[in-house]
Amino acid sequence: MIGAGVIGASHVAALSALQARAALLTVQTRRPERASDLARLYDGPPPVLTDDLADVTGNPDIQAVIVATPPSVRIDLIEALAGAGKHILLEKPIARTSEEARRVVENCEAAGVTLGMVFQHRFRDPSQEAARLIASGDLGALGHVEIAAPLWRDQTYYDEAGRGTYARDGGGVLLTNAIHSIDLMLSLTGTITEVQAMTATTPLHRMEAEDFAVAGLRFASGAVGSLVASTASFPPQPEVIRLHFEKASLRLDRDALEIDWRDGRSERRCTAEADFQSMKVLWHRRVIEDFLTALETGGAPLVTGRQALAAHQLITAIEESSRTGRRVEI
Repeated sequence: MIGAGVIGASHVAALSALQARAALLTVQTRRPERASDLARLYDGPPPVLTDDLADVTGNPDIQAVIVATPPSVRIDLIEALAGAGKHILLEKPIARTSEEARRVVENCEAAGVTLGMVFQHRFRDPSQEAARLIASGDLGALGHVEIAAPLWRDQTYYDEAGRGTYARDGGGVLLTNAIHSIDLMLSLTGTITEVQAMTATTPLHRMEAEDFAVAGLRFASGAVGSLVASTASFPPQPEVIRLHFEKASLRLDRDALEIDWRDGRSERRCTAEADFQSMKVLWHRRVIEDFLTALETGGAPLVTGRQALAAHQLITAIEESSRTGRRVEI
């Protein structure tokens, strides 16, 4: 594992439960104290702690790497890992820009290594049930999409060195926070062809990039929709995707899938039965299990790097539309 930020604890907890399939051998980070904290969370033989990437790339026992670093170091890091033949499970986003993200994907493809993405929203029970229901065709045509990510981040979140800057993160709420819901939406709706948008930094935060975004969307299917995302919404509310089809409307969040049929029936499926932290570890475990299965079978993970480019392209189009004031085609 490379990187020892906050999300690292979920990965280590998930790996602790997967020791029959994988062992955490090494944690590489520039912050030794964080690596030590993570190592203590691992319920297995203690991993080696290092600040030298060569201890990862040069270790023949390491077959795959979880990369959980800031986006600013992705290009050179993944080039080195791919060149060493290491398969990569990458925390979102792929990189700071769509151009950089494409380079990362192409580097991995050229090296013949698997690049999987940590988009754990797709591994939630309600998300998977929604995907099955949509694939069945029972809902009819999609007409209207609503995606809302009304989040809150205190100023201390952006006071961390580089947080919310283009140099380190590549952007604000869209690339760092709402990208999970954006990826999930695209997996359920299909591609977007046109965007009209506005982004801004509210007076509630001191930061370089945006903490607010709103966009009108047109889909290849003919459906239309809207996206609203913010880290300036207090108190925060659940991220919600609403999909309105001919025969029913779906409301999807992390806890449940709600279905309102046009004939008057209402359903609530896949209701969460555990606390958020436990579910968070479960979702990361499912991501890692899916990635391991791909490596073992020679198949593809549920979310590949190339598939993840769609979310990057949409975010780039939103930013361009806001900057120019014009409608942008994708």
